[in-house]
Amino acid sequence: MVDYLGIIEKYCAGNEELKRILITHSRQVADRALRILSSHSEWVEKGLVDPVFIEEAAMLHDIGVVKCDAPRIHCLGSHQYIEHGYLGAEILRNEGLDKHASVAERHTGTGITVEQIIREDLPIPLQDYSPRTLEEKLICYADKFYSKTKLGQDKPMAKIRLHLWKYGSDTVARFDELQALFEPNM
Repeated sequence: MVDYLGIIEKYCAGNEELKRILITHSRQVADRALRILSSHSEWVEKGLVDPVFIEEAAMLHDIGVVKCDAPRIHCLGSHQYIEHGYLGAEILRNEGLDKHASVAERHTGTGITVEQIIREDLPIPLQDYSPRTLEEKLICYADKFYSKTKLGQDKPMAKIRLHLWKYGSDTVARFDELQALFEPNM
């Protein structure tokens, strides 16, 4: 088992408020992902999803924020917030956690496409950051329900969809696909 709290502690050393925010947000995401997974036990039985990995990866999916400039959540780095996915992947790969790194890299929004990077002139390496595996999709989906600025609150579905509209109808369509897969009765 990965010591995700130890990794968070290592990269948040000296920034207790960021550590608190990151752990609280990540725990909310992990708990939601595990609740959803409990309704889909066939995925675990078939070996498609590992609940231990879901918890670990959900707890580490936002580790890249430690390198970003986002004062509202006590991030004092030099990179733009949109970069936190690939930056987190670099951190996790350096820790020897390649599979966890893929989750960090592909969880932002509903995944970031090459077309989106070009259209919005995003400051991230040009590649497809769409979640591919069921595990990556589950954490990406669960993450949409929680903010790092309003800890402890679930975002209502309407607010999530409204926020995603800013990034185009394709982003909303990908969210709707995830919702149909994970929580079709919502």
